[in-house]
Amino acid sequence: MPIILRAPVRLAAECRTLAGELANASSVALTVTLPDGTTVSPTVTNPPAETGLYTHDYVTGQAGRHAVYWTFTGPPGAVADTFDVRPADPPAILSLADARAHLNITSARHDEELRGWIETTTQCVEHFVGAVVRRTVTELHTDVPPAGARAIALRGGPVIELTGAERLDGTAVDTSGWDVDEHDLVRRRDGGRITGPVRFVYLAGRPVMPANIASAARVILQHLWRTQHPASSGRPQLGADDYAVTEPIAGIGYAIPNRALHLLERHRNAPGVA
Repeated sequence: MPIILRAPVRLAAECRTLAGELANASSVALTVTLPDGTTVSPTVTNPPAETGLYTHDYVTGQAGRHAVYWTFTGPPGAVADTFDVRPADPPAILSLADARAHLNITSARHDEELRGWIETTTQCVEHFVGAVVRRTVTELHTDVPPAGARAIALRGGPVIELTGAERLDGTAVDTSGWDVDEHDLVRRRDGGRITGPVRFVYLAGRPVMPANIASAARVILQHLWRTQHPASSGRPQLGADDYAVTEPIAGIGYAIPNRALHLLERHRNAPGVA
């Protein structure tokens, strides 16, 4: 499961003979390919009394997919694996404590798994209502007409504040006379046209999360958790209850139960808005 940035991850591999028996190798090499394409070759250890087992506690320094490759000689062998590292502050609509409380979990045993499901829940909710968690968005618009546009719709809203804009060459654009309305349309207050291409930088999300969105997130989290831990959910997996999913949703499938859709209805994006 994904690892938080700068947290250690235990890398391990077994060396085996052609007959499948564990055996200590005469030499071992570990290569980790980082998300930026560079590689590192950490020193590995063979724990005492652990024949054929090799480990390394790798401290993560980049977010993204890491590729792991072990090679052994005497006997020969190779093992490949991958692991993912999350950013230090991934968008999370619920706190870990909130998720635990809603699922009646009292220990830290499932914390890493819960963090992954919280991120998934956040993406599901924002699919319907736009940005909830506050974040800075950089958005390029290359489709502005040659004569300019009276208004440009920002795609990653709701927009809290437009913080800047620049041309493709990095030249800053003066936005002091620009406004963003409740529909996330950028306009010049003097009525003039905005010319492009232009790259906008803005703060998106909700200053205060509406209660119905938070409640919908908890319902989605519980629904997703039940698919992995049915015995601990206290509810059956099938049936016409508030967690039932009667129709697939484009881009989401059967991941969103009916109750969550009803809770999100008031803040759902207009048709055609992703």
